[in-house]
Amino acid sequence: MTQFINKKENIVTEAVDGLIATSGGALARLDGYPHIKVVVRNDWDKSKVALVSGGGSGHEPAHAGLVGEGMLTAAVCGEVFASPSVDAVLSAILAVTGSAGCLLIIKNYTGDRLNFGLAAERAIEMGFKVNMVVVDDDIALPDLPKPRGIAGTVFVHKIAGALAAQGASLTEVTKVAENVIAGTKSIGMSLDTCTVPGSPKDDRIEAGKAELGLGIHGEPGFEKLDYVDAKQAITAIVAKLEPLMYDNHYVVLLNNLGGVSELEMSILANELMKSSIGKKLKLIVGPASLMTAIDMRGFSVSVCSLDPAEEELLKASCSVSAWPGAKKIMPVAIVAMPEGLAPTAPIPSRDDAIANLITKCCEIMIASEADLNALDAKSGDGDTGSTVAGAGRSLINALDRLPLADHSKLCSAIGQELSQVMGGSSGVLLAIFFTAVGDASSKGLSMVESLKEGLDRMQHIGGANLGDRTMIDALRPALEALNDGVEAAALAAREGANHTATILVAKAGRSTYVNEEQLKGNIDPGAEAVARLFEGLNLN
Repeated sequence: MTQFINKKENIVTEAVDGLIATSGGALARLDGYPHIKVVVRNDWDKSKVALVSGGGSGHEPAHAGLVGEGMLTAAVCGEVFASPSVDAVLSAILAVTGSAGCLLIIKNYTGDRLNFGLAAERAIEMGFKVNMVVVDDDIALPDLPKPRGIAGTVFVHKIAGALAAQGASLTEVTKVAENVIAGTKSIGMSLDTCTVPGSPKDDRIEAGKAELGLGIHGEPGFEKLDYVDAKQAITAIVAKLEPLMYDNHYVVLLNNLGGVSELEMSILANELMKSSIGKKLKLIVGPASLMTAIDMRGFSVSVCSLDPAEEELLKASCSVSAWPGAKKIMPVAIVAMPEGLAPTAPIPSRDDAIANLITKCCEIMIASEADLNALDAKSGDGDTGSTVAGAGRSLINALDRLPLADHSKLCSAIGQELSQVMGGSSGVLLAIFFTAVGDASSKGLSMVESLKEGLDRMQHIGGANLGDRTMIDALRPALEALNDGVEAAALAAREGANHTATILVAKAGRSTYVNEEQLKGNIDPGAEAVARLFEGLNLN
């Protein structure tokens, strides 16, 4: 997989310099590049307990991105997924530790334990007060004698950092860190492994599978599942966490492992709140990228039982921009529609023939979803099929409340329904179309003439014409031929749709942003949808 890097050897140093350069002066680094890569607070005066963490790079924003007032004092950066050297850790300790002492916060990996541990011993021999805590929050392998440290480490950074900022002693800061570690449980899931720069990608997670319990370095999990959806993913995570959640008050961290979109993370958050542990979750951190695995297409959930004092420390303000804050979990708030904008529900009526016709049209669009999406991906954003299929499903569900026996009111009602459920410009345009058809029909025009009136209104407002490479290129010919029957309309629609593949300059719609090479030979997806609709109706 291609990545935005320069030389593999310079990845970490260039990333650290980029972080520091964009910190607004809040961060600095120790001299000693490239062997010693230590990020420190630029305002640190050694008057309070220092917090030092770190490990291999690739987990950004952890650890260097969590340096700042109220969290870490320094972060020691190793190469990607590799522990930093003893000298690098020792240099960080010596640089930030004053008479109040220093707490090292590390994750439970052999390299970190050895290198940070030896550095701590050397610092102690030199007369510094240094304690070390080891985070082991991963519950993926319950029988493992030394569980891994993963995203729950961030809870320790924040709570211990807030207490240190208040001037607490090293003993007090160490104790609260140990309490948080004891109360934190985490587990992750991913749809794909991460891409380590300069190394071949491990493709062990097959398409359609999800791996439960994998580590933040791409280590294999303990179980592969057939992936179904976000709800199933959260259910699998919760099944591992819930037996260990003995209290009724937890903070949860929903962590993005690096490659999941914000949209997906919000869906996961919604499922987490609705899960069987939802009522036990009082505060949430995220969803956010805090402890990543480069670009892993996965997430992790960490839960921690806090006493009131620890909760206040978690909520305390800090200067770290990557910290999203701890927020109270609230029910979904609903605000009433402004007066006059709430839709007026039509009086439903029954007409089996019309109901069957609408159902057939919708089923044609639903069946075409994947093909239309694939076609749209060549010249747009790949969602035409999902848009029209979603509208089709909504209309089928709305049949019982539509005025099927009154064609004028029915078209207006369909326009209103589409304006609410169908996204993008196509939803608005079709809402205009059906509303105008209903208006024309109420004036006594035939259905064919009413459809033409609706198309005229849609073209007037939308601005598209024949030859502009839109659905108009199939819909206009189809309606012009409709008086001669559905077969004639279907043939005209297909001819118009096929013609769009030869139009290399789009003058309306999303294709106007696409170059000629991408348009050449590809039918406009809106025109294809129209053609498929008439062709499907012609078969019955």
